[in-house]
Amino acid sequence: MIKNKPMNEFPVLDSKRGIPLFYPYISSLGSKMVNETLSTRWIGQGPKVDLFEKKFRKFYLNNKLQAIAVGSGTDALHLAYLLADIKKGDEVLAPVFTCTATNLPLLYIGAKPVFVDIDPTTMNLNIEDIEKKITKKTKAIVCVDYGGVPNNYLKLISICKKNKIKLISDAAHSLGTKYLNKYACKYSDFTIFSFQAIKTLTTGDGGMLVVKNKELLAKAKRLRWFGIDRTQKQLGIWENDIKELGYKYQMNDIAASLGLAGLKEINNIVKKRVLLFKEYEKNLNHKYIKIIGQSETKEYKNSCWLITVLVEKNKNSLIKKLRRNGIEAAQVHYRNDRYSIFGKVKGKFDNMDKLEDKYLVLPLYPRMKLTDVKKICKIINSGW
Repeated sequence: MIKNKPMNEFPVLDSKRGIPLFYPYISSLGSKMVNETLSTRWIGQGPKVDLFEKKFRKFYLNNKLQAIAVGSGTDALHLAYLLADIKKGDEVLAPVFTCTATNLPLLYIGAKPVFVDIDPTTMNLNIEDIEKKITKKTKAIVCVDYGGVPNNYLKLISICKKNKIKLISDAAHSLGTKYLNKYACKYSDFTIFSFQAIKTLTTGDGGMLVVKNKELLAKAKRLRWFGIDRTQKQLGIWENDIKELGYKYQMNDIAASLGLAGLKEINNIVKKRVLLFKEYEKNLNHKYIKIIGQSETKEYKNSCWLITVLVEKNKNSLIKKLRRNGIEAAQVHYRNDRYSIFGKVKGKFDNMDKLEDKYLVLPLYPRMKLTDVKKICKIINSGW
């Protein structure tokens, strides 16, 4: 049974020294479990990784889906693309607005990311633009639940079934988010989570790949470890041959120890994030400010990894004012068609063009106090 840490035990920041945009949360329990691991025989991939996968499956997946712990969310995405049988020359519909980690692994394979415009209310995939860009070469759709707000999974599933393509969910932002009262991984063929330093649950760095098709589990584990069947190797019955290209994508027991601690606390971590988000919703009332997404609607419950606002006038002036008051704010992610690595990108992105110079991410993490949010809102509401 997962036991939750009381919310009033989160260490808080000294607001006199400023409020940074992000701050990792590592509890005393996490430090204790890491130290215990450091005193054992296993610090690489060992029993703690297996236990973390098992606990994650029980907690988030009701033991109905497969979970493979890896070294990063990017590792998980690359494996998902390989397991989805995406090959050189295939097209994958992908967000124009996301961390580059969503799209770069497609280039590893030689596949082509076909960028999709954003929904201006959520900054997630624009369904209408998806339907315009599907071709005979389209092999999959990859979506990102930006900030913790889920995509419209019912429509995405319908599109994927109609066109016989795979749905891959980059849930790096949305651990704990629910859409129609189910976690996003219940809808997609593949779902990845990120446990990078500042994510909702952190293992320092790390990720999890969730696979719907159980028959792919053994292959996923081989690809995670150089193409080697570690189970057979450890039993001494491996035939000592590598038949497929594998990678060094495994998680280690030190990281898994942090993950196990995080699972014990995750419900209250999410609750604290939601509480802070709602405090922003309650207090932000400047006429030039609009919050992207909501903490909760009839369709979804947001896990609130980020709070992003649209600033309709003089965004840079607001950033400067916040920083003069010791508050960090930034854009965090950028449109990917700006990067030369993706080549010359064709097509229009009208919604992205409209919001490109307006969006801004404000601080939100468990160490913050409600008074920190009120302070930020008061500064913004006073104008810039």
